[in-house]
Amino acid sequence: MALYKVIAVAALMTLLARESHSQLAVCGQPPLNTRIVGGEVAPEGSWPWQASLHRFRSHICGGSLINSEWVLTAAHCFAGNTSDLIVYLGRQSQQISNPNEVHRTVTRIIIHPNYNSRTNDNDICLLKLSSPVTFTSYISPVCLAAPDSSFYSGTDSWVTGWGNIREGVRPPFPQNLMEVEVPIVGNRQCNCDYGVGSITDNMICAGLRAGGKDSCQGDSGGPLVSKQGSLWIQEGVVSFGIGCAEPKLPGVYARVSQYQIWINSQITSNQPGYVTFTSTGTDGDLSVTCAGVPALPAPSTTVPPTTTAKLTVVVPPAVVCGRAPMNSRILGGSSVATAGVWPWMASLQKNGGHVCGGTLVAVDAVLSNSNCFSSPPTPSEWTVVLGRLKQNGSNPFEVTLNVTNITLSNLTGSNVALLQLETLPILSDYIQPICMDNGRTFAVGSKCWAAGWSSGRGGEEQVLQEFQTSVENCGNASSSSDSFCTGVFTLEQAVVLSSENATKQTRAPVMVSVKLSRFQNFLASTVGFLATSTNATSTNATSTNATSTNATSTTSGGSPAHSPFFLLFLHLLVFSVCLHLFI
Repeated sequence: MALYKVIAVAALMTLLARESHSQLAVCGQPPLNTRIVGGEVAPEGSWPWQASLHRFRSHICGGSLINSEWVLTAAHCFAGNTSDLIVYLGRQSQQISNPNEVHRTVTRIIIHPNYNSRTNDNDICLLKLSSPVTFTSYISPVCLAAPDSSFYSGTDSWVTGWGNIREGVRPPFPQNLMEVEVPIVGNRQCNCDYGVGSITDNMICAGLRAGGKDSCQGDSGGPLVSKQGSLWIQEGVVSFGIGCAEPKLPGVYARVSQYQIWINSQITSNQPGYVTFTSTGTDGDLSVTCAGVPALPAPSTTVPPTTTAKLTVVVPPAVVCGRAPMNSRILGGSSVATAGVWPWMASLQKNGGHVCGGTLVAVDAVLSNSNCFSSPPTPSEWTVVLGRLKQNGSNPFEVTLNVTNITLSNLTGSNVALLQLETLPILSDYIQPICMDNGRTFAVGSKCWAAGWSSGRGGEEQVLQEFQTSVENCGNASSSSDSFCTGVFTLEQAVVLSSENATKQTRAPVMVSVKLSRFQNFLASTVGFLATSTNATSTNATSTNATSTNATSTTSGGSPAHSPFFLLFLHLLVFSVCLHLFI
């Protein structure tokens, strides 16, 4: 007889939750994760999406947090009512105090309409919490496998929960969360194991051929997850099996990638983050055959097997610009930046070498100065590196993306370039888009920052440099409404300027920069929208988020001086940013 199973998976991510933030920006990234039958105790915080479902004060099933107020679990766990049902998140032990946990009651239980209790098909269910939870290092959502995901036989996966450690044997005191690593078993092999027709396309299997590692009773509803790049992706929900950890009888799970349309039809706002998991090489399950599972036709020799992994993401609509969780800048500080302080910074590389700086202005677009490129530019020669701190040395948070198109504006005077990215980056504390100038004015004295890489600065590793200045009165330097002025600084002056009173420098030399609002029509037609901050206001001390391209350097009352400072600043970044400080 098929035995229902329950898993609980908890992973994590040290991103503070913001309800308006895209779930893709926060899902599947547990900072405390270094990874039931045959498993071991999971380190606390390793699986921050893991949920424990209680009824009548006892654990009955596992589940996974998929956004701030929804939990994914198994349909067979419920009779359909919410009486006395409590969901615990951030829980480590079932029998002692859990300082990082929270609990919620449940307002809705939504069982899949095609769930079949006889065959266990569509064994999936959604729970709506009574109120949203706040994300912490111990509570955060998992990413869900998108519909075009592929999990080849042998793909490494993990299952977690508080279920039995052997058939009929509960975990020892204090009943800590357990984890076990098991490989995916292809559906052809799983059908051969369970009987042809038992395993549908809505199921996925995992376990060792020799047995010994598996989910078990009490793990039902919990997540089966695999890691791709830096993200943990849930491919399965613990459903059923014959016995626990028996040879040639892997655990069976509801296949999450089959249910995006249904999940999104129930969760109409703040939808979960979906990621396409793509296996590499060839799928060994294709060669499996047994009675009732005939051999497949030989693949065409004209179509090579997939040999490289590709990450494709389905981005939820809400992406918030101008957020830098790692940035605590107010005044002063070193000229050397730290990781995540300027998460929109991009290193534009031609044939593998850094050429110019840029800024991420949309999830798929980077803005830079047109002078960095030949006309017409060749996109295939360029790549964009996001999340980078050092030009020489390790950068654990960076990602390199190909460029599919480079579009140059064509106005009189200074111009900008817009680079279209081939794939979407996963937004994180270290990769975020910036808001762009939409015509707001910047009061004299407003604090501004510039950042970029210089071959002569940042030590041997060429660490990202940052410079603080302020908005100045242009005087005779510029009369254009399309530009604004800041104090001129050299690399050595950056730290000094950050500690001076900006409002008293109106007679100092100024540098004229062009506002991005001058290119608004170009950006709106090229990017598709102009990302601007909706809640920022300009003040004397801090001004609205804006990005500007450096046009010319001048001294007050003097003539333009394009060299050498203009070229140096262009190499550094090409952008100066007046930051609104979010409290």
